[in-house]
Amino acid sequence: MASIAEYYAGKSVLITGATGFMGKVLVEKLLRSCPDVDTLYLLVRPKAGQSMQERVKDMMNCKLFDRVRVDNPDFHQKIVPISSELMQPGLAISAEDVEKLTTCINVVFHCAATIRFDEPLKHALQLNVIATQQLLALARRMAKLEAFIHISTAYANCNRRHIDEVIYPPPVEPKRLIDSLDWMDDSMVRDLTPRLIGDRPNTYTYTKALAEYVVQQESGTLNIGIIRPSIVGASWQEPFPGWIDNFNGPSGVFIAAGKGILRTMRANNDAVADLIPVDVVINLTLAAGWYTAVHKPKSVLVYNCTTGGINPFHWGEIEHHVMSTFKRNPLEQAFRRPNANITSNYLINQYWILVSHKFPALIYDLYLRLSGQKPQMMRIFNRLHKAIGLLEYFSSQDWEWNSENISMLMAQLSPEDRKTFNFDVRQLNWPEYIENYCIGTKKYVLNEDMSDIPAARQHLKKLRNIRYTFNTLLLVFIWRVFIARSQMARNIWYFVVSLCFKFLSYFKASSTLTA
Repeated sequence: MASIAEYYAGKSVLITGATGFMGKVLVEKLLRSCPDVDTLYLLVRPKAGQSMQERVKDMMNCKLFDRVRVDNPDFHQKIVPISSELMQPGLAISAEDVEKLTTCINVVFHCAATIRFDEPLKHALQLNVIATQQLLALARRMAKLEAFIHISTAYANCNRRHIDEVIYPPPVEPKRLIDSLDWMDDSMVRDLTPRLIGDRPNTYTYTKALAEYVVQQESGTLNIGIIRPSIVGASWQEPFPGWIDNFNGPSGVFIAAGKGILRTMRANNDAVADLIPVDVVINLTLAAGWYTAVHKPKSVLVYNCTTGGINPFHWGEIEHHVMSTFKRNPLEQAFRRPNANITSNYLINQYWILVSHKFPALIYDLYLRLSGQKPQMMRIFNRLHKAIGLLEYFSSQDWEWNSENISMLMAQLSPEDRKTFNFDVRQLNWPEYIENYCIGTKKYVLNEDMSDIPAARQHLKKLRNIRYTFNTLLLVFIWRVFIARSQMARNIWYFVVSLCFKFLSYFKASSTLTA
């Protein structure tokens, strides 16, 4: 049987969402580990004043492709961008490009989706469901297609506590929903959204569940696999540890904690933080593409790509390692010293938001106003609270995912392929991974130089001294205003101080006797 790299040799591959986080890693891995792949066709749309070609050029110039550049300086010749727009009928692919794709494509990787949790339902439905329908219609016309791999999410069925590797019945028939929303205006859809999504937390998980059902129902005779990753994080090993290029999900939370902006977060310390490294997801995706094409399973195979049931790590442990890493490798120009805490108690969380977030933000914005600058800290905290609020559902509870298909696929790989396309999360060392993740946010998201760490440490010392000075002045203020003016308050104060001295003396004497 051909190895994974041998299978992809000479193949033409179509990738949607190639300029996104996972799509970039997929393109890089194919070029590096399957160097004989023929052509990668990327569906790309113009964006933010950039043409399709400019976006692909920017992608290929990023650090992620450094290893590929060394091995094959002309790798860009294997990449062919195709103009496309997921919001338009027929994906806005020209007739000439449709002709080209339907005659040469062997494998399709559908990574494109909106990952915004608060996306309006109509928009999420168009990007996650209708676009998938249209891509499947195009795939059914591809004469040489051998595998169609759809990237979903492990949280598509998060309204269930135990999730098997099956496609569950949808919350509503997709076609009926699409037809119903078509004539409604945005305000009407917005009002109906909470009732439609029911016990799911957002439109993202809701539409991804619908998309899975669409893939199953409209696949025809295609060989299809579905990958369900949990919370996708920085790379574990490939192309190098800790690569990340965005603020999404835990990355933004880690940065906010490292900058000293985030001081409290509502989550369950004992809940499993089901992070999955992006290179694990991509290795599994390529292996699933190989297996789907070579073995042609009789039904759609679903792969729950998670860590919680195999190598669990908890939110409380993540908090400890994130704080530890950023104290040793601080971010530049931190707002405060890193010192975030996780609590599951709503009232305690609200108290710390008031004391550690809103009050300092008001003071800092007042300072900015007085110095003639535009206030910004309260706006930053409001955005942070919104982002954390969207994550709260996933950081406060546990799920159980079946992973039999993952184990089956791993058993099908040769020893060499298991090494080259490693998705065995049992080997993942969590403390090391979290440290590399945090350093990755510093190097690749914030573009900070590791040689500037000594200066960043000096800045943290300066912030510590400012905090000590402020606390001392606050204590003096409280003494002068509240204690020094009241005989009863002074008596209580002296009693507490003398009690502390007696305790310290007793502790010192006990230590001496023990020694």
